[in-house]
Amino acid sequence: MKLVRKNHRGYTALYAEKLDTTLTTEGDSKESFYIGPLADDLNQWPLEEDLPSWRSTMETYHQKLLSAVTKLLSLIALSLKLEEDFFEKVGALIEPLAFIRLLHYPGDLNSSSEEIFGASAHSDYGMVTLLVTDGVPGLQICREKSKQPQVWEDVPSMSGAFIVNIGDMMERWTNGLFRSTLHRVLQPRQDRYSVAFFTNPSKDCTVECLESCCTESCPLRFPPIKAIDYLEERLRLTYGL
Repeated sequence: MKLVRKNHRGYTALYAEKLDTTLTTEGDSKESFYIGPLADDLNQWPLEEDLPSWRSTMETYHQKLLSAVTKLLSLIALSLKLEEDFFEKVGALIEPLAFIRLLHYPGDLNSSSEEIFGASAHSDYGMVTLLVTDGVPGLQICREKSKQPQVWEDVPSMSGAFIVNIGDMMERWTNGLFRSTLHRVLQPRQDRYSVAFFTNPSKDCTVECLESCCTESCPLRFPPIKAIDYLEERLRLTYGL
């Protein structure tokens, strides 16, 4: 609690957030630790004597995953028949708002009559997310998020591989051609750990529909928006601010 969440960095306690804001439950049954962009000096770090080499390990992991995401975005750009450095040219990667989130879903919580989720249904906010898990099941996706009733399916864990989620801002850029993934985590029966790497564009980057993704048969669905404005509104709803 000495490092409790501030500027979206640091520790978030059990039930502190609710990703599905339509639920009436207390909150999601997970605790987490956020590590944001390394250059802005807002991260909260444990003392070196308490966790030797932890900060340097997290910083190295952040740098390596940001490099991997940059390569992944170049492949997405090529798939959209754009130049491979498109997302760099539009300013998305000048100072990307990239966050590591270390997640723990306790498996020994008392069950109650109401349905509690480890992470209630949501889509990620940014461009893409890279996720690794410890293999304990619980993650589910809904392929057709606009259809009712929603159909949920388990996501298998693959050793040595990342799960890749498309985020809302990529859906806005592509006018729904690339759809953000609706997903949730069921409350596990045993402790579950995962590490997510959320990649949001630089705060002043404008996310607007690509010309090639807007046609007569697929008209404009989303107005242009600044990345920071979209991100802050989603975070405000999640934390009930």
